[in-house]
Amino acid sequence: MAISKQPDVQPPPVSVGTISARLDRLPATWTIWKFVVLLSFGFFFELYDLLYSGYVAPGLIKSGILTPVSVGPFGAKGVAGFIAVLFLGLFVGTICCGFLADRFGRRAIFTYSLLVYTGANLMVAFQTTAAGLNFWRFVSGLGIGLELVTIGTYISELVPKQIRGRAFACEQALGFMAVPIVAFLSYLLVPGKPLGIDGWRWVVMIGAHGAIFVWFIRRALPESPRWLAQNGRLREADRVMSNLESIIEREYGGRLPAPSAPELVTSGRKFRDMWVKPYGMRAAVMIIFNIFQTVGFYGFANWVPTLLIKQGIIVTASLLYSSIIALAAPIGPVIGLFIGDRFERKAVIVATAAAIVVCGLVFSQSSGKVLLIAMGVGLTLASNIMSYSFHAYQTELFPTSIRARAVGFVYSWSRLSAIFTSFLIAALLKQFGTIGVFVSIAAAMLIVMVVIGFMGPRTRGLALEEISH
Repeated sequence: MAISKQPDVQPPPVSVGTISARLDRLPATWTIWKFVVLLSFGFFFELYDLLYSGYVAPGLIKSGILTPVSVGPFGAKGVAGFIAVLFLGLFVGTICCGFLADRFGRRAIFTYSLLVYTGANLMVAFQTTAAGLNFWRFVSGLGIGLELVTIGTYISELVPKQIRGRAFACEQALGFMAVPIVAFLSYLLVPGKPLGIDGWRWVVMIGAHGAIFVWFIRRALPESPRWLAQNGRLREADRVMSNLESIIEREYGGRLPAPSAPELVTSGRKFRDMWVKPYGMRAAVMIIFNIFQTVGFYGFANWVPTLLIKQGIIVTASLLYSSIIALAAPIGPVIGLFIGDRFERKAVIVATAAAIVVCGLVFSQSSGKVLLIAMGVGLTLASNIMSYSFHAYQTELFPTSIRARAVGFVYSWSRLSAIFTSFLIAALLKQFGTIGVFVSIAAAMLIVMVVIGFMGPRTRGLALEEISH
């Protein structure tokens, strides 16, 4: 009697959808979190270089390279001009170079953009004129702008959907450790001249050490399997995924869950592809959001010592209080590790924008040291919870094929806004004091609340490609 043989169950053919489904079903073991931590170290050096402007400004003024007040509407020798030229570089880097990560891969662009901006910042440390300082700050802005886009895209594509929010919170928590570090180093170094070298130069040179770590980080990171598959490199994508699955299965201690049915994946990588339904409306929403969130975030973060001085705090104490306020920077994302995937991201963005309004207006009316520090901490916490939330949110709004390009384009508007925000804050501070600064911040945050609250789509817990449809 013949025994009927059951046909072998063949795995589905490798495709963009199956690669995405295989990745999204992975348990969050040590290897997954190792990738997040390594990318977060890249973000740490990036934020260090991005945010030292306000902290070294007193030293640049003391050395005679910059002046506290800009001459003319866009004075190059003023502190506002120094801050603005960085954001001009960020704008060009994000809007013109975001496509590079879609074209050449997340891993390569992560590496080379980090090398560009750390090298440029090393050059900043040796400048003696405002022109040289601003030129190299612009170049560092190019690298930082491209890196910002690439890291967010890289993380969103390497981690399973169920931990995406927490992954961005981890990235931001480790990254924002740079804020208290740069603030404390500035407090120690900027007022003096260690070894006969201006203190602000030491602060800048310390940040340039990121280049030493970049090759070690790169060696431990695989290319995004989603990007490989989307670019027709299916065999490579399958090899990366198979290797990752075998490692994670050993760490997990059992068979991996079966992948879900693959989602329909959108193809296309041209600029016009981000304007078809539903992406066009999402892009418009995020452009408006990024223009106005910048006023709140950088309007405070880049001007903390100056705002405290305006409130009657002396320069040395201002740097000390700024350091205390900066300690709150990584705490906001740490909170996100607990709430990152429990609450809808658009709701978190709206709530933190409201908190910025309240804390900012109270700060502008305060003169007591304790209340100033408390409201500064509140502003920092709210801003940084919003930061990790919207970085995760905007990467979820676009499909793999155009993700880096689309995120780079919408995010670039925050950099364009920041160029003018620097001069706006300087003018408001001179004319109306801190109350004028925070009234403008409150108005910007109200616009953020309306746009995201009423027009932003829900994304929490959905697969990256599922959100796309």
